[in-house]
Amino acid sequence: MTHAMASSYKSPLHEMTQSTPTCLWNDSASEQELTYSIEHGAVGATCNPVIVLGVLKKELSAWKGRIQSLIRELPIATEDDITWQLVREISVKAAALLKPIFDEQRGKNGRLSIQTDPRLYRDSDAILKQAIEFNQLAENMIVKIPAIHAGIRAIEEATYQGVSINATVSFTLPQCIAVADAVERGLKRRELEGKDISTMGPVCTIMVGRLDDWLKVLVEKDDVTIDPGYLEWAGVAVFKKTYQIFRERGYRIRLLSAAFRNHMHWSEFIGGDVVISPPYSWQVRFNRSDVELRRRIDEPVQSVIIETLLKHFPDFRRAYTEGGLTPQEFDAFGPTVRTLRQFIAACHDLDGLVRDFMLPNPDVS
Repeated sequence: MTHAMASSYKSPLHEMTQSTPTCLWNDSASEQELTYSIEHGAVGATCNPVIVLGVLKKELSAWKGRIQSLIRELPIATEDDITWQLVREISVKAAALLKPIFDEQRGKNGRLSIQTDPRLYRDSDAILKQAIEFNQLAENMIVKIPAIHAGIRAIEEATYQGVSINATVSFTLPQCIAVADAVERGLKRRELEGKDISTMGPVCTIMVGRLDDWLKVLVEKDDVTIDPGYLEWAGVAVFKKTYQIFRERGYRIRLLSAAFRNHMHWSEFIGGDVVISPPYSWQVRFNRSDVELRRRIDEPVQSVIIETLLKHFPDFRRAYTEGGLTPQEFDAFGPTVRTLRQFIAACHDLDGLVRDFMLPNPDVS
């Protein structure tokens, strides 16, 4: 490292953003957490019901007055109406922090990723309608749509209508290919009509840690005996294979790594034209680490690990193999069901938080 580099060195994550094509996004819309992340090179952020719930719990003093104001301003609104208004406002506030980056990078980055209501997961038209509305909240929005059966059609249509999408609830190679093909169809339809695509910045998330989590559940359910270290490589293996296929086919969408469980969900993807989106706590941990910062995206996962996972886990084979799942099967895949249940539960928890302001419990002093 030269003297000039040493004097400007901030952290491993910042160095990654300055010396490789790999981008950092912040997996939170918290103003304090996003500010830290931007200081360390972040050029985007993500949001979902779980994240919004965490922001409100952590920063409730800052949002308490606004919740009370909304209750007064919207006298016939349901708690759910007010919840989603809060999601909008938290997202718009975070998007404003990223707008200078968006302008500088012409739409590829600088976006705030807002999630459509996970309870709409079976209804393409409802997902699309909400995606279009959310896209209009700020110029630098990117809209999360689940990579499930109904979501794939919504992804194509939203892309065609100029919405940059972030495919979420995604864990497998078949889902990513379906997403990439849907985005390409949407982009090509726009191009044929002479519509601009130059500032669009779609991404496809792989929730790498959630695939690992699911295999760990199956180890217990199915009494599988396997080297436990191998289970940490499942999501990494799917991500690396998907990245290779995306490059070979020239898809105009980037992969995004999410759902962090270990440093490999960052370090193994360094050097790729991809997005790393760790939560704030993981960013702090990575920045304190001594993990060597070097390009690993093209280093293959050991064949013995791949072969062992394929042998013992039919669900890993489905996740790792093109055609291993049909779009009709995306919804019933274990990690999909678990994630949708968590996201939907967070919506109800958000409603409960608002309810405590609308209808304070008289039994609690």
